[in-house]
Amino acid sequence: MIRSILSDDYTYVRIVCLLLALIAGAPTKAAEVDSTLPGYQPLTGLSGKLVSMGSDTLNNLMTFWSEDFAAAQPGTQLEIRGKGATTALQGLMDGSDLGPMTRAMNEQQLTSLTAKFGCPPTGIKVAIDALAVYVHANNPVKSLSLTQVDNIFSSTCKRGGTAVATWGEIRSAELTGEWSTRPVSLFGRNAASGTYGLFKHVALMRGDFNPSLQELQGTSAIMKQIAENLGGIGYTGANYSIAGVRAVPLGDGDQPAVEPTYDHVKSGAYPLSRFIYVYINKKTGVRNELVNRFLTFVLSKAGQQIVIKDGYFPLDAALVSEQLKLLE
Repeated sequence: MIRSILSDDYTYVRIVCLLLALIAGAPTKAAEVDSTLPGYQPLTGLSGKLVSMGSDTLNNLMTFWSEDFAAAQPGTQLEIRGKGATTALQGLMDGSDLGPMTRAMNEQQLTSLTAKFGCPPTGIKVAIDALAVYVHANNPVKSLSLTQVDNIFSSTCKRGGTAVATWGEIRSAELTGEWSTRPVSLFGRNAASGTYGLFKHVALMRGDFNPSLQELQGTSAIMKQIAENLGGIGYTGANYSIAGVRAVPLGDGDQPAVEPTYDHVKSGAYPLSRFIYVYINKKTGVRNELVNRFLTFVLSKAGQQIVIKDGYFPLDAALVSEQLKLLE
C-alpha cells in the first residue's frame, strides 16, 4: 500500500518526455497492467457529452481516455477544461460531470459541495503518481533524505536542520570541491498547482518555501531550467526524463533512499507518492450512466494501459474493485 498520499503539460512535451524516459529506463518502464483487471464491455446505444474541469496536469490523460472511450462508445464526447486542480471544485459546483485532481479534496472543498448538493462528492482513484526531486545530470549527489529536501526547498525547515544556499551546505559526501560553494537554484510549480500544495504539505511538512524558489507554470519549464543550470534542483511528477536531468533517490528517516519505481511506490518504500482522482457528484439513488460507463472504462484493463501510456502507475485489481464499488 502507498504510505504517503500526496502530479501538465502539452501533449507534445509529454510524449517526448515519455519516449526519452523509455530510453533512459525511467520508472514507467517497469509498470505493467494487472492481468486480472476486467476488460471494458461497450453498452449499446450509449451517447451524450461529458464536461471535465480540473487539473491541467491531467489534460493528456483525460484526452487519451476520452479518445479511446469514444472509439469504444461512438456517439460519446468529453469536453476537457483543464485549468488547475483548484478549478475542479468550481467546475463541479457549476455542473461539470468530472473533476480530475492530482490530490484528494480538502475538508473545505468537500463541505462546499456537500452544502450545495446535499451529499459529498465521490472521489474515484484512477491512477498512481509520484513526486520526484530532479537535479542536473552532472550533479554528483547520490541521494537525499526528506530532511535535506526540506532544508533545500524551505525557509522554515520543519523537519530539522537549517536552510541551505549552496550545495556544500547540504553535507553530502559527494558535494566537495567546486560543489561546496556552488549556489543552489530552486525551481518548482506555481501556487495554483496541486503539485505545489502537496510537495509543501508532505516534503516541507506545511513549512514555507524558500523565497528564492522560482515558480514555473509547467513541468517542461522546470526540466528545461534544471537542464540548463548545473546547480539547479526542482520538484514535479516522477514520470519525466529528459536529457541533462535525473531524479534523485529519496529516503525518509532511517529508511534507505530509493528511486521512484512502480514497485517502490506500491510498497511504500518511496516517500513521495499520491493517488490521482476523478471526482463526481453522485447523489444517492441517482445514476448517471454516461459518467459511470466512462469511469468503468478508465478502470478497465484498456483504461489502465492508457495510464501507463501517459507515464503514470496503474491500479491493481484490488484497488480497481474498490473504486468500481463506489460507482454502484
